[in-house]
Formats: sequence, C-alpha cells, structure tokens
Amino acid sequence: MGSETGTTDDLRDRVSERYGEIARRMSEGASPSTCCGCDSADPVISDLYSSDETSELPAAAALASLGCGNPTALTELHEGEVVLDLGSGGGIDVLLSAKRVGQTGKAYGLDMTDDMLELARRNQREARVDNVEFLKGYLEDIPLPDDAVDVVISNCVINLSPDKGRALREAFRILRPGGRFAVSDIVVRGTLDPQVRKNVEAWIGCVAGALDEADYRTLLVDAGFDGIDIESTREYQLADVADLLQANGIDPQDVAGAEGHVYSAFVRATKPMRAEQSAGTDRARADRAVLPRERSE
Repeated sequence: MGSETGTTDDLRDRVSERYGEIARRMSEGASPSTCCGCDSADPVISDLYSSDETSELPAAAALASLGCGNPTALTELHEGEVVLDLGSGGGIDVLLSAKRVGQTGKAYGLDMTDDMLELARRNQREARVDNVEFLKGYLEDIPLPDDAVDVVISNCVINLSPDKGRALREAFRILRPGGRFAVSDIVVRGTLDPQVRKNVEAWIGCVAGALDEADYRTLLVDAGFDGIDIESTREYQLADVADLLQANGIDPQDVAGAEGHVYSAFVRATKPMRAEQSAGTDRARADRAVLPRERSE
C-alpha cells in the first residue's frame, strides 16, 4: 500500500505544518502555494471549480482550495441532508455543500489545523452561511456520533492520513445506513518504484501516501462499504508537469516511471442498509407495486 513512513504524530505534524503555513499566507493576503508548493498553474488543482460555483464565495475560500477534484460537483446532494467534509481546509466544499442541502440541512467541516479552521470560519462569516459547523479533529477519530451524516465527502485528503484503514472505518461509522461516501483522491495504478515515489512527492505532496487502486477497494470493503466505484477523473502525464518539476529542481526523467500510474479519482461507496431497514424498504416497494392494480379494480 501507499508509503506511510514515520510515526502517526510525525506525519500529522508535517501535514499540519504545511497546511497551516498556507492558511497563514492566505490570512495575510498572500497567494497560496498548493499541496506541491507550486502555483495555480498546477494541473492537479486547476479548473476544478466553475465560476458559477465560486462567484458567491469569498475569494480566500476559492484560492485556498488545495484538492485534486470537486466532490460537490460529482455528488448528488439533497435538501435536508447532513454532509461531512473530511479535511475541509479553507471550507470551499463545505460552503458549496451547505448551499445544496439548504437551510433544513447541514454541512460539517473537519480539520486538524487551527490556522485552516480559523480561515474556514472567516470564510463562512464572509459568505454569511449559517448551516455550517467546522470541527477540529482527525480523520481517524471523527468527533461525531454513530450514524450522524448522510454523505461523507473529501478532497485529496484521505491519502494524507497515517492510518487510511482507520479513517475509512470512521467514515463508515458516522454514516447513516444507506449513506454515501463520495471523495476525490489521488490514486496510484500499480506499483511505483520507491525512488520514483520519493521524487513525485516533490510534485504532488500527497502522492507519497497515495493508495493503489486495488488496496483502496480492499480497505473500503474491510470497513464495511459496498457499491464501490473508483473513476479516474484526471490522469497526469509527464508533459503536463515538466515545467513544474523543473521549477522544483527535479529532472522530469527522474519521475518518468510514474507516467500513467498517478491519477485523480472519484471514489464512491455506500454504507449498506440494516437488515430491518432493507426489509421495510422492500415491503414499501411491494405495497407501491400493488396500489395501481387496487385502484383499477
């Protein structure tokens, strides 16, 4: 599976330091650096959100988006649902979700970095969105009760977890039966040479911990999910990132072995209904099926 060297605290400290620095830069009015230390031309994060989505949000929320996808655009959200964004950063996906679920719904954001939480709450105030709550915590220990939310989303964060299996089990725990897991993430197809992985980390900071697609499926199954689907949304070619690699002091040929192996994916899964709920749903469907005949007699 993905490289997870170092202790849990070491990894968390590295991630928190990186994203805390980004949040502080944003709070001071500076342009952010992305998860790979590059600018907005980075193909990992570019063109993920439409102007319609960002036009009503604070500029800092859009600029602080450090993900690899747009889970809110790929996920169907309904009025009144409760959504949790794992690793919510500056809050863009939380704010977009809050609008989609309406005032009868709610959107939570979870982050472990104080500076990011401060930035997200400031963005919330500026956006004047009140059906939002930002929580401090870890993906591996979510501060919500069992069966608390309808949808779990995340944007290129699960790959940063030092214990991805536990993070996925926590996502399963807090989902209601029938709830949906719908996240964007960096995924590796096949095995990367360890040295290639190390070099690519300077291009995309989250690749070093990215799971192989088969391993991702296995961990989702082990957590209890079904209906698993992993869809490639953006595959990275060497030509797309040559300039960025060189700007970071890396010879593009040193990561040629990663071409075609690293991609952004939309990962979907479902928490099964409990047996009694499933039986009740089946009975309701059967009742609806006979109603037309009864009315016609």
